[in-house]
Amino acid sequence: MAPWKKRASVLLAAATLWAARVPTASAAPATQPARRPNVLVIIADDLGYADLGAQKLEPDIKTPNIDSIAAQGVRFTSGYVSCPVCSPSRAGLLTGRYQERFGHEFNPGPNPPGNFGLPVDQVTLADDLKAAGYRTGMVGKWHEGTALDRQPMSRGFESSYGFLGGAHTYVKLGEPTGKDPILRNGKPVGESEYLTDAISREAVGFIDQHKAEPFFLYVAYNAVHVPQEAPQKYQDRFSEVKDVHRKLMLAMLSAEDDGVGRMLAALKNANLEENTLIFFISDNGGPTALNGSSNRPLSGFKAQVWEGGIRVPFAVQWKGHIAAGQVVDQPVISLDILPTALAATGAPLSKPRPIDGVNLLPLLLHENNRAPHESLFWRYGGQRAMRQGDYKLVQIGQESPQLFDLKADVGEKHDLAAEQPQRAEQMFAAYEKWNGELAKPLWGDGQPRKLEKIARQETRRSKKTESPTTQPSP
Repeated sequence: MAPWKKRASVLLAAATLWAARVPTASAAPATQPARRPNVLVIIADDLGYADLGAQKLEPDIKTPNIDSIAAQGVRFTSGYVSCPVCSPSRAGLLTGRYQERFGHEFNPGPNPPGNFGLPVDQVTLADDLKAAGYRTGMVGKWHEGTALDRQPMSRGFESSYGFLGGAHTYVKLGEPTGKDPILRNGKPVGESEYLTDAISREAVGFIDQHKAEPFFLYVAYNAVHVPQEAPQKYQDRFSEVKDVHRKLMLAMLSAEDDGVGRMLAALKNANLEENTLIFFISDNGGPTALNGSSNRPLSGFKAQVWEGGIRVPFAVQWKGHIAAGQVVDQPVISLDILPTALAATGAPLSKPRPIDGVNLLPLLLHENNRAPHESLFWRYGGQRAMRQGDYKLVQIGQESPQLFDLKADVGEKHDLAAEQPQRAEQMFAAYEKWNGELAKPLWGDGQPRKLEKIARQETRRSKKTESPTTQPSP
């Protein structure tokens, strides 16, 4: 049997076994089957690694509702995404596969080709759960294609509200005009609310509408992505913050946190807290010079394979099943969301296919303490990286590969390649083997000129805002 077929069959078997043993909040009559758990995936956009109160890295953060997801469940200190930019990262999350395997390596750029978007032959988590009888909804930023066969309603979602592009204004939305209008189920609609509040409203509406049946809700905020716009009531919460970019970022994040609180309250009011598996994650690290986000103590930022571009806030909650207050440092990745959700719900893969993510429930339930992944990999144009245990290999362009011990050097400052050449060579060979399995990019080049511009902005900002405060290790 081919390795990927074996992995798919193992996932199906694990999901079936897990469905049979999931505890319920209360005993149900023998004739009444236990309701399958809901799945709620919440994504922030361009949120820095340090920009949650739960991370305990930045004192000006106020995110009590998002923090509660970590407090009532698990916070991953080594949680990763599969790409340091928006669209490919979301493609990996939705499919459970390294997106480079099917050519979705880059963002589309300002003039996307007609074939841009998640390829139509790829199956999403929404496809799987819809096939298993779940009601499926998408709210917020899509960024996975604009052609009809690549829009949410063609990718497993029964309903959708939001926009198709990679960024959007937040205020004065008005009537459905412009190149990227707000859409409800594929049709333009007017909107009078602040966009973040509108996304939260629609998410709560979906929960209320489907509270009597199992559902999968994918809530993809565009906050805290630029443009930086926030109503005064949110800005007033941070009157002590003098840096304008930072203040606006905090205000936008605070609006998002309020929205998460509204979703959590809707679940509680419907008695669904113990029957909903919740994931919270950012799509990539913060573009710190552009939006005032913070990736400290990590190096790098959005669009880079340094830790600041790919290590993100990541929390999971499932009350009554996953013990509260856990902090896990085992490396995990956004690709794990799909197989974990399928295992929790007992839903099989709707179509047999290779999956790179793994089911995290054995780790979260303390059934074993083994690292979920032997290795994690990243390729973004001329940038390459691999993590194996505590060690990370990085190669930028034609430069020599660098080796870092993340446990001792999370800031990636001390290259160990010359001191440990055998380890560096072994990791490089493993990376090349993985790289040989990937497809050619279907579009784009990673916009190297744009990256250089961002790097210059970041350098200037760092010189202006260097702080003597010592940041704790994550």
